[in-house]
Amino acid sequence: MPTGPLRCLTPGQLVPFGGDRVAVVGDDLAAAFVEGDRLVVVQETGDLLHIPRAEHERVHVAVGAALEAFHALAGVTDDQLSQFFCGFADRLADDQVFAPIAAANDGDVASATARGRSTTRLVLSPKMRADMIAGLRVWQHTDGRRDVQVGRVDHAGWSVETRRAPLGVVGFVFEGRPNVFADATGVLRTGNTVVFRIGSDALGTARAIMTHAVEPALRAAGVPVGAVQLVDAAAHAAGWALFADARLGLAVARGSGHAVAQLGAVARQHGVPASLHGTGGAWAVVHPDADAGDLARIVRHSLDRKVCNTLNVCCVVRAGADRLVPVVLEAGRSAAAERGATLVVHATPSSAPFAGPDAIPQAVDDLGTEWEWERDPELSLVVVDDVDEAVALFNRHSPRFVATLIGGDAAAQQRFYDTVDAPFVGNGFTRWVDGQFAFDQPELGLSNWQSGRLFARGGVLSGDSVHTVRTRAHVTDHDLHR
Repeated sequence: MPTGPLRCLTPGQLVPFGGDRVAVVGDDLAAAFVEGDRLVVVQETGDLLHIPRAEHERVHVAVGAALEAFHALAGVTDDQLSQFFCGFADRLADDQVFAPIAAANDGDVASATARGRSTTRLVLSPKMRADMIAGLRVWQHTDGRRDVQVGRVDHAGWSVETRRAPLGVVGFVFEGRPNVFADATGVLRTGNTVVFRIGSDALGTARAIMTHAVEPALRAAGVPVGAVQLVDAAAHAAGWALFADARLGLAVARGSGHAVAQLGAVARQHGVPASLHGTGGAWAVVHPDADAGDLARIVRHSLDRKVCNTLNVCCVVRAGADRLVPVVLEAGRSAAAERGATLVVHATPSSAPFAGPDAIPQAVDDLGTEWEWERDPELSLVVVDDVDEAVALFNRHSPRFVATLIGGDAAAQQRFYDTVDAPFVGNGFTRWVDGQFAFDQPELGLSNWQSGRLFARGGVLSGDSVHTVRTRAHVTDHDLHR
């Protein structure tokens, strides 16, 4: 079939997608597109993604450098990788080295504030700095697992074994928060390399961390500098270009909403496996026999700040509603008061009689909404006839992420675990869902089951879990044949 380069687009041009539909080129896209640019057609949605030549070339060079570094890592020792993580952490801990990083972050925060952007996760606070250093220390002291036997089968005259092996180049698209460096660089421990695009709000901070901490640490340890690549671009097109590069071994997107789903679709249609976060928001189900004191502590500790594992929907079984809904509301108000804020309650029809006059009505069909609050904690309240109804609501409406049952005996807890369709299930506060907190390993990303259960892995993706498996035969009897 004859082919040729795409030189231009015209307004009204029809672009087939999905096998039986067409998207229409708009005036703005047609005017912006020039020869040398690229057009990615998202086959799931028909989105037309314009990647300017400059963005494509910037990503192409970065992935190429990371791929070259990946092959070079075969000659780098585990001790050298430990030295890199140690050097990175030491530089972040050094106030003199950290000063220009802090200054760059101050600039990013000021710019974001002036543009009305959220700075909750952008501020490189002392706690975030300490957490980054702690995460890097974990990788520093983690045993190298680049070539570990997974299994072995012995036969007469020969044997075959399976072994862990590095995967390749891992591409990340992160939201604008600086601590992703400690997460993303963890893939080096298992022999992989990394290319990432960070949100534009944190780009200045990212440049400073690369210049003053990452690159010096790589050089001092004798690790190829190409092993960690920052795509120095603010445009979303850089993320599209990165996930469309078939040389990636894995694409990881943090965040939620349409943008993350779009990135995942781009990766998949280019043959790149993708690990996506998706929509967040945890659900709690309150059993009628729940202890009021425990419930209050659980709610308060699950609403301390807004992240993906924050309590989003609380279902209270009707038999305990008169006693326990006031406990939920008071605990939510307490959590809000600690922030100098006010609790916002969204009440479904079943909970309206219990929620108070200030509650905002919410339809049951809208329970999949993740409340993206900045200051005032927001919570959906539902009263259900029993735990099974709550599970059914979760399985139908939630992003299938975090579920907790508060109270109930062992049989009730087991039934809840067996029937709720979530990768993370507990019996207490929801904020435990975090790779560092739960597994003592910085996480690369969390995944829900919104698009189905994950194949052969859990919902926490860490640097230690980014690997492939090789198979090696050892033949001692060379008369062996088939």
